[in-house]
Amino acid sequence: MRLREKAEKLKTDIPAVFIALRKEETPFVAKLIALITVCYALSPIDLIPDFIPVLGYLDDVIILPALVALTVKLIPTEVFVTCQQEAKRLWENGKPTKWYFAIPVVVIWLFILSLAVRAIIR
Repeated sequence: MRLREKAEKLKTDIPAVFIALRKEETPFVAKLIALITVCYALSPIDLIPDFIPVLGYLDDVIILPALVALTVKLIPTEVFVTCQQEAKRLWENGKPTKWYFAIPVVVIWLFILSLAVRAIIR
């Protein structure tokens, strides 16, 4: 599978993971990982900022696809197939965005920043 095809698949898999998050048939562990994946995918803030050369794009190329792959493996196949079909219809009307998915990443960055400030002060 070429890189462009993988990117297109990721474009429908992330919303499918979000849809699976709301399904009763999805196991709890899969829901937890799905929540983390969706929050990270829709967050405008990355754990590794994009302005850092090379490392900044690692989350886009490695972390996010790995989270999606892990989540997909945890979701039962028949549930995920129906979620993918719903996700394809979701993308027909434009890209869904929610700003509040950035909250977990902001909290992590604030924690890291507070640790750095404490280290500098001491």
